[in-house]
Amino acid sequence: MSIVENIKPNLPYLRRYARALTGTQESGDTYVANVLEAIITDPSQIDEKRNAKLALFHIFSRIWASLDVNLEHDRAPTPAERNVTGLSALPRQAFLLTSLEGFDTAEAAEILECSKDEIATLIQQAGEEIASQVATSILIIEDEPLIAMDIEQLVTDIGHEVTGIARTHTEAVAEIAKRKPGMILADIQLADGSSGIDAVNEILDRINVPVIFITAYPERLLTGERPEPAFLITKPFRPETVKAVISQALFFDQRAGS
Repeated sequence: MSIVENIKPNLPYLRRYARALTGTQESGDTYVANVLEAIITDPSQIDEKRNAKLALFHIFSRIWASLDVNLEHDRAPTPAERNVTGLSALPRQAFLLTSLEGFDTAEAAEILECSKDEIATLIQQAGEEIASQVATSILIIEDEPLIAMDIEQLVTDIGHEVTGIARTHTEAVAEIAKRKPGMILADIQLADGSSGIDAVNEILDRINVPVIFITAYPERLLTGERPEPAFLITKPFRPETVKAVISQALFFDQRAGS
């Protein structure tokens, strides 16, 4: 199997992780481009005997740890990008690797070049940081009632408030007219055939809030070929994944306002 065949199926998930870690599609996708450049320079980094996804994330981690290799080389990092290189970056990496991408502790330890005990400590630290985050209010845009109920239960269990649940584009816009949420969780396809993306775009013309999209087909929104979401949850989702992505969206939103 060629290197391209080895890494291609895993690139969407590296983009998802990179975007969640950096807070934007632009920054995340630029890091992924740096990973691909590194592989072109030294193809031996992708060993056919090694798990290709693990190898990709390991290369990403080494590039991320090199603070001088930062996005486009002709501009300085933004304040948000500087924030993510702070002390909380390593715990968030460990947390995202295990909760968002599904790596076990041994795999996360290999990616981050540390021990399994250190990974456990980092995940605990991430949990403490998440617990200290200020709670927010969330609008859920989801056309499947059972999934909407699951999401509502999840977000309230971790301390957030649900301002409303909308099943269609029209209902979503009507909900924000009643009360401005602090965050939006939106399905891509809605009950009346409308698009959650279109609904969110209309809402963002009126208010500025972080958005997390939910989809059963994440590969379609992780191509790197057009404007795409920074934060993405895949159906069927795990509670840990929802918690991880909400915490990341809040991390950047709170720092943007500070």
